[in-house]
Amino acid sequence: QVQLVESGGGLAQAGGSLRLSCAASGRTLSNLSMGWFRQTPGKEREFVAASSWRWDSTYYDDAVKGRFTISRNNAKTAVYLQMDSLIPEATAVYYCAGRLFGSGSSLTTRDAYSDWGPGTQVTVSS
Repeated sequence: QVQLVESGGGLAQAGGSLRLSCAASGRTLSNLSMGWFRQTPGKEREFVAASSWRWDSTYYDDAVKGRFTISRNNAKTAVYLQMDSLIPEATAVYYCAGRLFGSGSSLTTRDAYSDWGPGTQVTVSS
């Protein structure tokens, strides 16, 4: 099991940017497909972005495509979610998720992931 922890959440104004980070405790993110999900009170956790473990395929929900970017540092120790042109509807708790290997559009589903971080709050004010 991989322990993941998110950071970088906070308050932003509409139109602004935030960058979330996710790191694994005690290991690198090598061989891990990584995803970002978000959840608001009373709603299901929903997919935001993901990348396969080879980082040859990335996936985005239509609601964030063109505004959010998932990436990884060269050392493979952190995964990022760059969020630009933020809108108030992006307000949610954001979760990092990981799984060994994996590929394809299944990475856009919660069930594909075995490991989750505790989440970080993002609030976008209008």
